[in-house]
Amino acid sequence: MTGLLDGMRVLDAGIWRPVPHATQMLADLGAQVLKIEPPGGDPMRTFPNLFRDVAGHKRSIELNLRSAEGKARGLELVAEADVFCEGWRPGVAARLGLSYDDVRARNPSIIYCSVSGYGQTGPNVERPGHDVNYQALAGALAPRGGEEPAIPRVPIADLAAGTMAALCICAAWAKRIQTGEGERIDVAMADVVASWSGTSSGNVLRGRTQPTRGSAGYGVFACADGGWITLAVISEDHFWQAVCDGLSLPDELRALGHLERLDRFDECQSAIAATCARLTRDEALERLTVAGAPVAPLLDPSEMAASEQFRVREVVVDAGDGTARLGFPARLQVHPPRSPGPTPEVDRDRDGWA
Repeated sequence: MTGLLDGMRVLDAGIWRPVPHATQMLADLGAQVLKIEPPGGDPMRTFPNLFRDVAGHKRSIELNLRSAEGKARGLELVAEADVFCEGWRPGVAARLGLSYDDVRARNPSIIYCSVSGYGQTGPNVERPGHDVNYQALAGALAPRGGEEPAIPRVPIADLAAGTMAALCICAAWAKRIQTGEGERIDVAMADVVASWSGTSSGNVLRGRTQPTRGSAGYGVFACADGGWITLAVISEDHFWQAVCDGLSLPDELRALGHLERLDRFDECQSAIAATCARLTRDEALERLTVAGAPVAPLLDPSEMAASEQFRVREVVVDAGDGTARLGFPARLQVHPPRSPGPTPEVDRDRDGWA
């Protein structure tokens, strides 16, 4: 059997879910995907059923890209690829010698796609985070009618960004077939969710709260001024320690490892909630940000539309009449997307393509 993307070679350096979801869609359509796994394998392998869903039809190679030998092998592979996808935090690719400029020097027509939480530019570029943080900043979790914010059971930011990345890669490949030019694609999870949420409260995404307790340090927490913050610790001890440092939680809790935190989930969550309840949203954000915790404010759509993060990223742009418009939720360097355009009148173009 043949697929729509037969002949496309994709080098996938992503772990967890966003990039692997994007490259899985490409693989399902016929692309040949070679997955670079870090020593010990993708941490998603600890969730076999989920990993199966984002690793089908793919090839795998284990490389330590921090070593000279691993970096050299990575550059050899990228020289033979059509697409390179990475999901590291901004700046990591450059430190590994696999930045867009590094890769383009080996392969001038490469389609280079980065998927990150807040993008390669903007005021949040250095911030850590996970799905719930990106949804919160994008206005998708804003409560309505007195209800409390709920975390959707589906990781919307992860999957939305992966889908957007796959779309942009396919568009870039179509252009490359025509002209031979490559592309630099920058997809931010927060941007894509913001474009779905829109600038009106009527567009806020709704979902059921996660059916399981999840990890200690992951969730939505109320603050003293009626605001909310989101924290997104999964299994990372260093993120948990940052939360404890930012909120001055007891050393006994700070010393807990991931499995111990699962056993003492209620105690850990209660300690976070109690401290946040004594702080304003801005106070909690400042303390946790300085500590390096994966934190984001829970914004409503109007706050999102005014956010410097989304203005700099051009996810929200001025329409010229004092209102805000949504821009394209990904940055393309070689062939930038068009700015928002006028809405046509009914039957304006009755001559069709003419």
